[in-house]
Amino acid sequence: MESCFDLTGDAPPASPVILSVPHAGRDYPPVLHDALRAPFIALMALEDRFVDEVALAARGVETTIVQRAARAWIDLNRAEHDRDPRLDDGAPAGHLSAKVRSGLGLVPRRTSSAGELWRRRLGADEVAARIAMAHRPYHAALSATLAAARARFGVAVLLDIHSMPPINGGRARIVIGDRFGRSAANRFVARIEAAVATAGLEQALNAPYAGGHILERHGDPKGQIHAVQLEIDRSLYLDARLDQPGPGFDHVVALVRSIIDALTDEAIDMPAVLAAE
Repeated sequence: MESCFDLTGDAPPASPVILSVPHAGRDYPPVLHDALRAPFIALMALEDRFVDEVALAARGVETTIVQRAARAWIDLNRAEHDRDPRLDDGAPAGHLSAKVRSGLGLVPRRTSSAGELWRRRLGADEVAARIAMAHRPYHAALSATLAAARARFGVAVLLDIHSMPPINGGRARIVIGDRFGRSAANRFVARIEAAVATAGLEQALNAPYAGGHILERHGDPKGQIHAVQLEIDRSLYLDARLDQPGPGFDHVVALVRSIIDALTDEAIDMPAVLAAE
């Protein structure tokens, strides 16, 4: 089976920092086009547009996992059970998360700008196949990579890289998420905050994005696997139409690189800090 993601880097990892880019995929299988009810641009609006290129440009030796399949196909930042009964015949009964209720479940059903996306429901087997082909392999690769980094360095740090539309009425250009302290030690968040402050950008912590399934699943601070989500305002690195890389691209690459360096420094120092405590 052909992989739906690209994994770049040494084995075992050459750095304790691992990069993940789950929402920038631009591969749209024909079945999506055939089932589409809304304009195709509605699917593109789900992308973290070209943030994979930011991550890859900022990458040094860090192992990096980038999803190629579009988020409209399956959302890696949702749990397998986050299936939408209004779209998916295999959705489990019971409580629905807020994301599923809003139409942004494991397979997105709608967007706020375009409304309903699809002309037909999805069979249970269709979604199960997407899970087997794209969701489980990505998470298995990420889990194995983090475990290998922790085995080599004593600690692993996941930087889960996303982008966001400009926040209406908000000043934050960067949002850091650690699931309110549950997915990473504060020392790592503090280093990111310092790097963003040095870049002169307004930032926020956990609002409006605290991190989703990826941080919940892979972050294990007590087990020395720390996971932080980084949301970057798309207007910082895209053009005025938020469509193609723009004049701020290199500045954002430099920011992400500074964040990676800060996390690396903190991770390398952490075993000694723990031994002294």
